[in-house]
Amino acid sequence: MNDLEGLAPEQIERISKVRERVIDSIGKNMDLYGITLSIGHLYGNMYFNQGPVTLDELSKAMGMSKTSMSTGVRTLLDLKMIDKVWGKGTRKDLFEVSSDWYQNFSDYFSIKWRKAVESNMNVLSKALTELRAMKEEYGGQEELSSLLYKDERKIEDAIKYYRWLLKLIEAMETGKIYDLIPKEE
Repeated sequence: MNDLEGLAPEQIERISKVRERVIDSIGKNMDLYGITLSIGHLYGNMYFNQGPVTLDELSKAMGMSKTSMSTGVRTLLDLKMIDKVWGKGTRKDLFEVSSDWYQNFSDYFSIKWRKAVESNMNVLSKALTELRAMKEEYGGQEELSSLLYKDERKIEDAIKYYRWLLKLIEAMETGKIYDLIPKEE
């Protein structure tokens, strides 16, 4: 796990400081997306690693408990930001960073947005059903009908937005987003 072996102490210190700044920046950036700072730091440490690592190695490198490492690794696996890999001669689980940041971004937001869209669409659908039932029930009351009509339009607009968001999610999942906004080479 130590790719700095064999370098002069001054070189190790300078490289370590640069990496620490980047790792801290990664952690803070991921915190903006709802991932804890410590899991962001975990990802950053794994990013600079020169190959797959075990939970024990991560725990030692970060000075955190194996339980905390396990929780962080599980979160990163769920978000498809790291992969579990096979290692010849070891029985321990090995993990490595999926270094395609474009795909990491797409996977993360696709997972989070899809979950939110499905939940919101269910709520909106039920709300529309209730409003329409009320329109039937109180059809003769002009003031109430007008209010229900306006609410129905607002909910229908929200549903249109969520259908658009599903198309964006699909574009991210299929990679079509890169036709509109190409990756930098």
